[in-house]
Amino acid sequence: MIMYADRINSLPPYLFAAIDKAKARIIEKGVDVINLGIGDPDMPTPPHIVEAMKKSLDNPDRHKYPSYEGMPSFRKAAADWFRRSMNVDLDPQNEVLTLIGSKEGIAHIPLAFLNPGDVSLVPDPGYPVYNIGSILASARPFKMPLLAQNEFLPDLDAIPEDIARKAKIMFLNYPNNPTSATATIEFFEEVVDYANENEIIVIHDNAYSEMTYDGYKAPSFLNARGAKDVGIEMHSLSKTYNMTGWRIGFAAGNRDILEGLGKVKTNVDSGAFEAIQEAGIAALSGPQDCVRNMNKIYKERRDALLIGLRELELEVKPPKATFYVWVHVNGPASDFSKMLLEKAGIVATPGIGFGEYGEGYVRFALTQSVERINEAVERMRKLDI
Repeated sequence: MIMYADRINSLPPYLFAAIDKAKARIIEKGVDVINLGIGDPDMPTPPHIVEAMKKSLDNPDRHKYPSYEGMPSFRKAAADWFRRSMNVDLDPQNEVLTLIGSKEGIAHIPLAFLNPGDVSLVPDPGYPVYNIGSILASARPFKMPLLAQNEFLPDLDAIPEDIARKAKIMFLNYPNNPTSATATIEFFEEVVDYANENEIIVIHDNAYSEMTYDGYKAPSFLNARGAKDVGIEMHSLSKTYNMTGWRIGFAAGNRDILEGLGKVKTNVDSGAFEAIQEAGIAALSGPQDCVRNMNKIYKERRDALLIGLRELELEVKPPKATFYVWVHVNGPASDFSKMLLEKAGIVATPGIGFGEYGEGYVRFALTQSVERINEAVERMRKLDI
C-alpha cells in the first residue's frame, strides 16, 4: 500500500484545483460557464514581450542551464524597475533574486528558515501557499485574522506573546488577495518594529502592486523605514503583464534572507529559463502603457460588477487595487458559490477556501469582459439573491 508522508496528509485540498473540478462537471452538462473564480488574466501577454521571447529562442546560448540566481541583466532590470516604480534602491547583485514565479519563492522560503515546530504567522484569509509552504516545512502556521473592522489588516497586538517568541516568519500581502484591501507605509513601519522586537523575518507578497485604480498608488514594504533590515518583497510579472503561464518573478530586499532562499533554490531547481528572463526584461524595461491600459479595462469591469452587486443589495466595498471584488454574503460562502455555479453557471470563489476567517465572503475575479460580467449579474438577478 502506498502511504503519503504526514506533511502531505496534513495539507488541505488546493482550493483552485477543487474549483476546476467542479467547473468541469458543470461544463460537461453543457452549461455556458462564466468563470469569475481564479485570478488568471484573460488578456494576452503584450506583443513586445512575446517578441522578445521569440528572438531569444533563436539564441542557442539560451538553451543551456541558467544561473541559479538569475541573469545579471534580469536582476538589473528588476532593480531599475523597483527604483522607478517604488523609489527603492537595490543592489541587483545580492538584493534581487530571480524566481520561477513568486509562488515558487513563497513555497520554498519556509524551508530556509523554519525548523519543525517553529511558527509562521499567516494571514487568514490569505493566499493558500503561505499556509501550505509552512506545513511542507513541518512548521506550525498561526493564523492572523483579517477582519473587516480592522480594514483587513492583521492586529499585531492580538498575537499572543508565546506565539511571537516562537515565530520566525510573517507573511503579508498588500494589495491583498483575496480581500483587495490595501496597507499604508505607516502600517508597514509598525510591522518592521514588531519584527525587530520579536526577531521575525517579514515576507511581503506584492504581486498586485501595479494593479491599482482611482489614482491610488500601492507602496512597497521596502518603502518603510528599516524594512530591508527585516524582510524581503516578492514580485510577480504574472498579473502585471499577463504572464501567469510564463512563471517569472523576483524577490528583493535583505541580502541574507535572499541568500537563504537561494540555498534552497540551488538544491531544488535549476533557475528560470533564460529566454523567459529576457522576456521579463522586455516587460520590466519596456513601455508601461500596457499596464495602464489593462488597469483601465479592469476598472470598467470592476465598476460594472459593483453596480450589479449593489443592485442585488450585496455588501461590497470598491477595491482600490487587485482585480478582485470581495463580497459579503448571507449564509455559508460555500453554499452561495455552489448555488451560483449550479443554478447560474457562475464560478466565484468561496472565502472559506482562503481560511476560516474568509467565511461569509465570496471573491469575484475581474477576468471576464464587461459584457460577460453584465450577463453574470443578470443571471444572479434571476436567482433572486
